[in-house]
Amino acid sequence: MRRAIYPGSFDPVTNGHLDMIGRSAKLVDELVVGVLNNSAKNALFSVDERVSMLEEMTSHLENVKIGSFRGLLVDYAKSISATIIIRGLRAVTDFEYELQIAQTNHEVDTDIETIFLTTRLEYAYLSSTIVKEFASYGGDISHFVPEQLAGRIYAKYGVKKYE
Repeated sequence: MRRAIYPGSFDPVTNGHLDMIGRSAKLVDELVVGVLNNSAKNALFSVDERVSMLEEMTSHLENVKIGSFRGLLVDYAKSISATIIIRGLRAVTDFEYELQIAQTNHEVDTDIETIFLTTRLEYAYLSSTIVKEFASYGGDISHFVPEQLAGRIYAKYGVKKYE
């Protein structure tokens, strides 16, 4: 069985993330979306909230499971018997950083391979940081995130949904 992990903070989940999940799920028998629990970051949503949102948004994908982890990705991959790590690349600048991580992970565990998928052009600019910036000022995030999640994001900032 080919089990892969698509890791990230997903704070919040964007349309770009969901596109990557859908495309990645077609490449493997099982895709685990791993939500990073990084206590050093000041997250907008709790890990449980992010897991719940991802479960809701991917419920139609039968071979996708959602989990959370803390610590090293390579250790989590081993613990769930994933041999593939999937990472998205938005721009050339992402590649250098991601390549170093992929090479390090492979050095730690030679059974783990990293696959890089380029984002679709329509999402190349998109990041959770941009979503949070727009939402915090009440800007329109309807093109960035699923409609079901927009209200939850605005609520975290105490602003009314963009009309």
